[in-house]
Amino acid sequence: MMIILNSKQVREIVANLKERFGFEGKLEYVFLLNNKERLYIVNPEIAAIPLSNLRINTLGMYFGEWKRNEVRLSIEGSQRIGPDCTKNVLELDDEQTKEWLKGYDVPLVYPDRGYLLIKHGSDFLGCARALDDKLQNFVPKNRRVKATA
Repeated sequence: MMIILNSKQVREIVANLKERFGFEGKLEYVFLLNNKERLYIVNPEIAAIPLSNLRINTLGMYFGEWKRNEVRLSIEGSQRIGPDCTKNVLELDDEQTKEWLKGYDVPLVYPDRGYLLIKHGSDFLGCARALDDKLQNFVPKNRRVKATA
C-alpha cells in the first residue's frame, strides 16, 4: 500500500536533502511512501486519483528510502537532485568508479560519516554511506557491471 505524503512530511524530506547535500533545487512532485519505507515521486496530477481504491505495488520513479528521518537516494534520485547539490558530493576517479559499478565498497577515508552523492565526471552514480575506512555501496545487484576475468 502506498500513501501520499502531506506537505509537512515532504518539508522534512527536503530539509534533510538541504542539510545533508546542500540541495537548493525544487521538487515539484508528489511523494509516495510504501510500507517498506521506499519513496517514489510522481507528477502532481496523481493526487486526483483515489489511490486507496486501487491495489498498487509501485507508482512513479523510485527516489530513495526514508529511514530514521534520513534519505538514502536511489541512482535516479541522485541524478535528479545531484546537479543542485553543493556538499557531500564525492567525485570518484576512473579506477574507483569501475569498482563502484561492480558493486564493491570503495576504500576511502571521508571526514564525515553519513550519506554522500557519488559522482564521476558529470554523471551521478548513486548514494553511498561513508564509514570509517570505506564507502558502503548500495548499487543493486541487478544494476551492477559484471566483473570480467
